[in-house]
Amino acid sequence: MPPGATESPASPDAFASVRIMRAAYASAFDDDNPLAALGVGEQPEPAPPSPDWVTVEVKASSLNHHDLWSLRGVGLSAQQLPMILGCDAAGLDPSGAEVVVYAVIADSADPRGYSLLSERYPGTIAERVAVPRANVVPKPAGMSFADAACLPTAWLTAYRMLTTRGRIHEGESVLVQGAGGGVATAAVVLAAALGKRVYATSRDAAKRERIAALGATALEPGARLPERVDVVIETVGAATFDHSLKSAAFGGRIVVSGATAGHEPKVNLRRVFAMQLEILGTSMGTAEELAGLLTLCQERGISPVVDSVFPFSEVEAAFARLHSGDVFGKVVVDHTR
Repeated sequence: MPPGATESPASPDAFASVRIMRAAYASAFDDDNPLAALGVGEQPEPAPPSPDWVTVEVKASSLNHHDLWSLRGVGLSAQQLPMILGCDAAGLDPSGAEVVVYAVIADSADPRGYSLLSERYPGTIAERVAVPRANVVPKPAGMSFADAACLPTAWLTAYRMLTTRGRIHEGESVLVQGAGGGVATAAVVLAAALGKRVYATSRDAAKRERIAALGATALEPGARLPERVDVVIETVGAATFDHSLKSAAFGGRIVVSGATAGHEPKVNLRRVFAMQLEILGTSMGTAEELAGLLTLCQERGISPVVDSVFPFSEVEAAFARLHSGDVFGKVVVDHTR
């Protein structure tokens, strides 16, 4: 369980409510065509199951590949359907304060010790979402709801990869594999904002051009780097892992948070022990790290990379955009439209 995750109540049955709201949800599972499993329409509003929970009025949410995996049936059972999708949101708490929702909830029923919103409890792509009071983090003044909604999953993961797990220090360098996706693009922006030398790979020439504009030296996958790097941000997996090993400096840290192109890479163990490399797994981050990320963005003037913004009335198109694989940055849903 990530430190800072808040404890969930014993049963989600208390979520039953007669109030109705609009939401996007998994109505079925379809591994071949996850968009066919997407439902949009009225769902019961989740009521706070205990005094320690609050309801947030969602102003903006953003999509993650986690939502597509949910539509494929990963992490959910048929008994949980329909399940409201979404991990990321920003909106108003019951007092009217502007907040960002932290998606990690401690969950003793899950082997990880925690679950994300939309796995056990209803998610954020809805008019309202119920969360533990400790899961609402103040939104910096001046940051838009759309930008804030990009941060709690992909950007928080990237922030933790660089700082807590990657332990990036002054003067060190970073390689980001497969830049263009949410976590990898966030890592490029954050590493550049922290003053690091950043290298990033992408198969797509147009994406390499956009990556370069964000402050990285953009390279084709497998290209030789000008130097071995101290930290590698790895979200691709088998397709890039050998290159990640070869690109790491002595004592380098390879931080892994995904495996979009294969989860069983061949690992040259001789290189691992000879170069004294660290291979570190991570996922998400703590509520305190989310607060730190929000502060960093405010202090450094960092804006999340947004691929596109869709009104809630076009949420199906937002999912189709994410599913296309052509995104660069985050897909945002504006709940005010």
